[in-house]
Amino acid sequence: MCTMIVEKVKINGSGKGNSGWFTLQQANVSYDHPFNAPYEHALNIDFVNESHGPSARVAVELSESAARELVRTILAVLDQAEAGGHLAK
Repeated sequence: MCTMIVEKVKINGSGKGNSGWFTLQQANVSYDHPFNAPYEHALNIDFVNESHGPSARVAVELSESAARELVRTILAVLDQAEAGGHLAK
């Protein structure tokens, strides 16, 4: 059964697709059936720039444990960068 759980967030960054690098403007985060990953449900993240059409998309499908570990790792790296004075304030 589909969960219909999805959140959209505006972001700033870059992604690399088949046509090269493009500006990212949004991430769509869902917990639902993946297209390719071998799980019943996965955390799915689509990094997109809708103004560039469907080719401006980077998709990721993660297991629940991989998603949680990725979140912990991202926060740890940002904490280290902040402690080292590398984050702009």
